[in-house]
Amino acid sequence: MSEYTATVEWQRGGEDFIGNRYSRKHSLRFDGGAELPGSSSPSVVPLPMSDASAVDPEEMFVASLSSCHMLWFLSIASARKFCVDSYVDNASGIMARNADGKTAMTVVTLKPHVVFSGSLLPSIEQIHALHHKAHQECFIANSVKTEVRCESVFADDQP
Repeated sequence: MSEYTATVEWQRGGEDFIGNRYSRKHSLRFDGGAELPGSSSPSVVPLPMSDASAVDPEEMFVASLSSCHMLWFLSIASARKFCVDSYVDNASGIMARNADGKTAMTVVTLKPHVVFSGSLLPSIEQIHALHHKAHQECFIANSVKTEVRCESVFADDQP
């Protein structure tokens, strides 16, 4: 068993809390020392009460799934002796009503573009299998109800 911690801190700073005119900007500190500015999404709480330059929970959710998938993909590819030179995922999430009528992140789509090098290059089928295995192993994907899709991007698909 492992424990992971994060500290989320917000201060009112004299703003009109009762009148709902307060900033949603806050700080996120992680156990390894990283700190990020956080806020509600401007699509949920309008500007200026939100900070569009800060990371919102919905973005962190999508990034968490993408990062976990990538880390598993890299580990599995390495174990199978495929050399990965780069991995870029332009992941996205859709917020909609779920089956219970609640607003939820209903679909997260990963769109990884992976570049390999070396004498042992995976086939398209092997790349799909690597992504499938990474999805099965991803701790975050195993922890959520959201549908997580993976749409591999290949060099021929790039503009």
